[in-house]
Parts: sequence; structure tokens; C-alpha cells
Amino acid sequence: MSTTQAMVVDHLRQMGIATTLEPMTTPPAPAEAKPAATLLLVRDAPSGLEVLVVKRSEHSSFMGGVYVFPGGGVDPQDSSPELAAACVGRSDAEASAVLGLVAGGLAYWISAVRELFEESGILLAHRSDGVPVSLAGERAAHFGAHRAALNARTSSFVEMVLAEGLVLDVGAIAYNAHWITPTTAAKRFDTYFFVARAPEDQVAAHDEGETVAVEWVTPADALERHRAGEIEMVLPTIRNLAFIGSFATTDELLAAAVALRDIPAILPRMVDTEEGPILLVPGDPGYDELPGAEDDPRRFPTAARRRAVMENPPSG
Repeated sequence: MSTTQAMVVDHLRQMGIATTLEPMTTPPAPAEAKPAATLLLVRDAPSGLEVLVVKRSEHSSFMGGVYVFPGGGVDPQDSSPELAAACVGRSDAEASAVLGLVAGGLAYWISAVRELFEESGILLAHRSDGVPVSLAGERAAHFGAHRAALNARTSSFVEMVLAEGLVLDVGAIAYNAHWITPTTAAKRFDTYFFVARAPEDQVAAHDEGETVAVEWVTPADALERHRAGEIEMVLPTIRNLAFIGSFATTDELLAAAVALRDIPAILPRMVDTEEGPILLVPGDPGYDELPGAEDDPRRFPTAARRRAVMENPPSG
């Protein structure tokens, strides 16, 4: 064992992680990380700043039963010229520059809006005259039918936007984080996280498919419920909750998110310990030195849960 590796093992043991170095195996090629977008929808409430979270179905093939922010994979339709033309506040060139991409960045903003509507029923859009879309009264049922058609894949987001003459104010949505699923996971996503203010007259509701619950929570309450073992969350959610929880109001949060620069892509690594696999992230001692765990996707959920507990440990 090298001196560096010995220091790493000692540091992890001080954090309560019994670690042993095993010979590194040659892993198979990792699954491709699919482009994805996630949206942190926030609002001001008497209890403080709140964020919308959804619980994924236990039957989901990815993070089943876990509380997350609304989001999902970028669809080819999200890059359609029709949707790009319906956006205001940010061009594809501007969106791509913010994300550090050559082109195609606007699709991530569009995907975030679409996924939010599909999973929670909240639509970030306004009419061509600038009036925000209302989902009160009869309009709730009208757009509810659109949502049902989208989730049933009998219609598309671009068809709804064109039929309703919607304008997507992507300029009001700020980019705030970038996470990539570890190479050891069976399903992988290259996810850009965004934050936006919630509209005032819309009510969130789960889709009874991918999501089975939807809640407005303060970051502090969500983290406490995780510490108490009441809900399950993963590292990116915990880190984003900690970020937004440091602000008292939506205005403060959005101003800080807009000011962020050079946001790093965070790619956790799964490593072996005597107690089982765990995830490390850039900046953790051992991230670059420890050998990786065997590339068995069945071990990834355990590694993710152990890291979440380490990140937000139970009190007492």
C-alpha cells in the first residue's frame, strides 16, 4: 500500500468508514450517460423558502422510492426548432455557452420545463401577450388533459405548446449544478440542475406513474426527515438542498444562481470498504487514489445510500 493510500484509508476510518484496499479489477465499458435535466422549483412560504420534491415509484427502474426534484432525460423533441422558437430570454447559443456546450444547450432548459409539467402538473409558461398561463378552474382540467396525453405518449410537448400558443420563459430559469451518474450504475444520466420560481396559481400533483407523491418542503425539513430515516434521498439531492437552504428567500437564491460561474461536473466514484461499497466525490480524500469497486451495478444502490447517510448522518 502506498503512503497516499494509507493516508486515505486512515482518513476514511476516522469518518467511521472501515476501508480495505482490494486489487482493482478491469471493469467493462460503462453505460452511456444520457443527457438529462432537473428543476428545483422554489417558492416563499411562512415557514421559509420551500422546494418541490417528488417521490419516484417503487417500481421505477431508476431510484425507485427515492425523493428527488422533478426531472428526467432530454428527449429529441426538446431540440425541435418549434420549441426553440417558443422560448424567450435565452437563445440556444446563450444557453450552450452557460452550460459550456458547443450547441444544443437550450434543449436542457426545455426538458426541465417539460419534465416539471409531466411529473408535477406545474407549467412554467405564459401567453404571447405576456400573461402567465393560469391553471385555475376549468383551465386546470384543460391542461390536465394535455398532461395525461403527454404521459400516455399520445401527444407531445411541442404539440401542446403550439396548440396553446405558449411562450417558455427560459430566461427566468437559472443553471446551478451538474452531476453525472457514476460509471458503476446500470442507468446513467448526465444531469444539469436548474432553479426557478414557482407560479402562484398552480397546484402540484403527482402523475401516479413515475411519481407517487409530491410535496413542498423546506430544505431543513427534508434533510431532517432523511436523517430520521423517514424518506430516502441521494447525494445530488442532499447537496442541492444544502445549497438552496442557505438562502432566506427565492429572490436571494435566484440572484446567487445567476451569479454562479464555472460550475463543475461532479462524477462520483464507487469504492470498496469493509462495510460495503460507498460513493466518493471530487475533493474527498481517496477519490483519485483508491481503487474502484467491482463494476457490479447491483451494488450501486447500496453505495448511494451509504454515501447519503454519510453526507447527512442521523442525529444523536
